[in-house]
Amino acid sequence: MTDTLQSAPDDTDDFHDDAWSAPDPREDGYVALRSYGAIGDGRTVALIARDGQIDWLPFPSLPSDPVFSGIVDSADGGRVELRPVDDDFEVQRAYVPGTNVLRTRFRTSAGTVEVTDALVTGVAGRLPWGELARRVDGLEGSVEMRWAVVPGNAFGTHPIVRVDTVHGPLLRAADINLALVGFEHGRTDPTEPGDGHPDGPLEFRGAFTTSPGSRSLLCLCGVEDEPLHLPDPHVVDEGIDRTIENWEGWSTEFSWEGPWADAVHRSALALKLLIYSPTGAIAAAATTALPENFTGDKNWDYRFAWVRDLAYTVDALLRFGLREEPHAAVSWMLKALKENGREMHIFLRLDGTVSDGTHETGSEGWRSIGPVYKGNPAGDQLQLGVFADILAVASQYAHGGNLLDESTQDLLAGFADDACRRWQEKDSGMWELPDEQHYVSSKMGCWQAITSALELTELGQMHPTADDKAHWEENRDLIVEWIDEHGWSEERGAYLMHPDSDALDASVLLHAPSGFDRGDRMSRTIDAIRDELGAGPLVFRYSGVDAEEGTFVACAFWLAGALACVGRVDEAVELMDELVVQSNDVGLFTEMISADDGQFLGNMPQGLSHLALVNAAITIDEMRTELGMQPGDRREDAGTDRRTETDDDRQENR
Repeated sequence: MTDTLQSAPDDTDDFHDDAWSAPDPREDGYVALRSYGAIGDGRTVALIARDGQIDWLPFPSLPSDPVFSGIVDSADGGRVELRPVDDDFEVQRAYVPGTNVLRTRFRTSAGTVEVTDALVTGVAGRLPWGELARRVDGLEGSVEMRWAVVPGNAFGTHPIVRVDTVHGPLLRAADINLALVGFEHGRTDPTEPGDGHPDGPLEFRGAFTTSPGSRSLLCLCGVEDEPLHLPDPHVVDEGIDRTIENWEGWSTEFSWEGPWADAVHRSALALKLLIYSPTGAIAAAATTALPENFTGDKNWDYRFAWVRDLAYTVDALLRFGLREEPHAAVSWMLKALKENGREMHIFLRLDGTVSDGTHETGSEGWRSIGPVYKGNPAGDQLQLGVFADILAVASQYAHGGNLLDESTQDLLAGFADDACRRWQEKDSGMWELPDEQHYVSSKMGCWQAITSALELTELGQMHPTADDKAHWEENRDLIVEWIDEHGWSEERGAYLMHPDSDALDASVLLHAPSGFDRGDRMSRTIDAIRDELGAGPLVFRYSGVDAEEGTFVACAFWLAGALACVGRVDEAVELMDELVVQSNDVGLFTEMISADDGQFLGNMPQGLSHLALVNAAITIDEMRTELGMQPGDRREDAGTDRRTETDDDRQENR
């Protein structure tokens, strides 16, 4: 006997009779990365496959060693199962509109059920503990369901033990404690109170049968190195509805009435998942070690806050009219940089400390593509473009009517000086390459950094001496001269990846929106990149990398934005139409997509991919407005020559 629904699911959302399909097949326990939807609570993210299995959940916090990491080790990584007993079932799913709460419907020959998955939030934001709730509503007929919570130790850091406490069993992994509560969930593992000693199976498990109007609930609770709260499962049930309302409330503050609204809104919600609310940091992605190719050795941890990605995210959130998240992220980033030697860092941990390097785990990797790493090797590199990221976002923040404190002004002035001092050095470039070169996009980044510092000066938010200001202006102009002489190839008709090379680099596309070049040279570079790095609507990062990895999702959106910046708005719109449908069924992107078969590759949800989508949509919409175009208009004179040769003309063009 199961509880009766208090409120029936809304049938007016995105479920359709013609949308049923079989779940994605598992091969040795793994499913295609396209199969995953994501939910989160501001502290962690869970990935849920279309068959209802959660294969990734660092619990209770994203930086934690994951106790559920079956996505990178199906045998030992751990999982949370919830599915029909009958293997012959169909599935469709959709987010509750305006939320990161996922609804999945399963249909068997005997009936239909709906599962609502949420990482529950509280009355005033995230809960002090982790709370994964899975609500099962019977819709039609009767469906036998089974479930299991099986934590793992794929990273080799926390052997699982079961402890039978006075309030029933918990599963312990080092300092992480997990307990399960629920109602009408047919639990079958032992639940009797115990004496506190390890005993029993290293899992929670059960089965039940639904009927029309029935409701069952599972709630996995987790804490790390603190007491464990055991909630009333009926309160958790109410908490799911509150979580939906919380997400819907956030979405009402989100302002976007431009084109590709569904894709932009879903991308904004995906970015919101990556904001680590305890500090305000923004993770690059929610996972580690999902491979960038099918052969291995490119499996890195993205659960860190890259200054670059954080800057792009803040820029997008500010353009959407949001307040709290941009301020929290900017404040966290500036404070963290001040506390870590007032030096530029490529990325930081989500708590603001410096990473301790890269560590190989014992996990086999998704579909045995390893190795699986904790950490990322890029932390010690010189990447000159990061100066642009921090100064540009500070300029955008100031343009929004905000004030920079004196300490921040001093920090930014130091970074502007560093850009002037170091732009002539070789670096690892945006792509974090071990081969240091004079990467042209890095020089463009230094130009953007200095230009942003000068903009802040004009706004009265920085106060360099006359000599310092003149020094900035001199180096800004010297960079332009250097790129004209060394970074442009008339023979190739494109900006090069670096001098003395014919290679192309898609990261130069970022410097159409930055204002470095919105004229003929950038337009010709776009054509060269589409011709040589393109794969349909998608784009590889740089010349030759197609032999090593998939196409880089963000690059394709950068190209769309760059097309709009050089006046080729119709082409930009056409490309965006092709790109937004490259997501999976719930609108999410990984870092890369295989050019051969469209498979997802790399970590997910990938912040940079969703950021690129959002910023391309905004840029195209802004350029349409600037050109006086209305929806449906075409610009017949697209691609006109907007670039001239003098620096004065270049500045005007920008």
